[in-house]
Amino acid sequence: MFDKILIANRGEIALRVIRACREMGIGSVAVHSTADADAMHVRMADESVCIGPPASPSSYLSFPAIISACEITGAQAIHPGYGFLSENAQFVQIVEDHGLTFIGPTAEHIRVMGDKITAKDTMKELGVPCVPGSDGGVDTVEDALKIGEEFGYPVIIKATAGGGGKGMKVANSAEEMKSAFQTARAEGKANFGNPDVYIEKYLTTPRHIEIQVFGDGKGNAVHLGERDCSLQRRHQKVFEEAPGPSITAEERARIGKICADACARINYIGAGTIEFLYENGEFYFIEMNTRLQVEHPVTEAIFGQDLVREQIRVAAGLPMSFGQDDLKINGHAIEVRINAEKLPNFSPCPGKITQFHAPGGLGVRMDSALYDGYSIPPYYDSLIGKLIVHGRDRPEALARLARALGELIVDGVDTTVPLFHALLQEEAVLSGDYNIHWLEHWLEDNLVG
Repeated sequence: MFDKILIANRGEIALRVIRACREMGIGSVAVHSTADADAMHVRMADESVCIGPPASPSSYLSFPAIISACEITGAQAIHPGYGFLSENAQFVQIVEDHGLTFIGPTAEHIRVMGDKITAKDTMKELGVPCVPGSDGGVDTVEDALKIGEEFGYPVIIKATAGGGGKGMKVANSAEEMKSAFQTARAEGKANFGNPDVYIEKYLTTPRHIEIQVFGDGKGNAVHLGERDCSLQRRHQKVFEEAPGPSITAEERARIGKICADACARINYIGAGTIEFLYENGEFYFIEMNTRLQVEHPVTEAIFGQDLVREQIRVAAGLPMSFGQDDLKINGHAIEVRINAEKLPNFSPCPGKITQFHAPGGLGVRMDSALYDGYSIPPYYDSLIGKLIVHGRDRPEALARLARALGELIVDGVDTTVPLFHALLQEEAVLSGDYNIHWLEHWLEDNLVG
């Protein structure tokens, strides 16, 4: 087992990893930019190293700075959290070249799954169901029009290196195809340095269902059920729950086995999430995230497993501490993402926290790096906390969420908390009868201020 782990991240996910390290008796090293000198993850870690100025490319995305921090502190492994360098194959290779351990998948698995076309082709070969669409990239508008005619409109054009909703455009007709195609390519080039795109049939009322998988890198893999992440704004998840209210036990077992078998065949190591669109009882693969997800706590809640601890164990060469038969669902869990944003436009709202009080009680977990007097810097993502609740069933989890939201105090900045108060008044949310387009349509008619 490792003696010391460096966490190449910040905020609540850095705290999450530090806590796992402390429970396992492993030393932790926090890295931080000058803007994060007073951050909670810096305070809680056993050691800390400043790695550069506020801008991420000069600090949290700097390969030399992070590797140097390992050498200075004697850290043997790096946990990337999510975001930043968590899915950067080049970084993983450099980590390994320096004799360090990357707590996550191999560089090759990250590389394959990081390109949407290669990932789709790989999943097809592994027997995972995929959305109908182009065979590989589409280079010209003329080819795009042929695909639109073949599969029928609407279709969605996606940047192969895309993510976070960037480089994705829907074309409802041949007339819309030209501009949508060119815009997706331009966004892919601007945001990811890669203009390549592919085209898929656009499902009209799907849900976003993702399967949590875990492998030991030695041909063994399991699934930990699904999460429903259909409540989204601009392709960004805001509300996640497990198990999915629309998924039957038979469907869970079927798609879960397909995903676990696929990971076992490629010797996948660590945590991963295989994401699907789900419509009319069918699953369609869209992408695989080769890292820990923001919403992993809802899975931990219903299975009683520490996914970060398990990541560290398998990275150190130990076997998984559970098998598929050990994984039984217990109750229902929901997570809402608390962002420092001003409604109704969801504009970032950095500033000083004048008062913070986390909710508590049975079945309530608050993952946050906030504290009284903390100043949220303007340089990073606006996520400031995740409120997770667990109940015996979905109605109890919803009631617990409403109660916990009422206890939460974040003064000094605007947050997205009012959005969740409003959503919990909606019948579609209470019944679980929603799809990936529902929140966007609701926001058009119910701007929360």
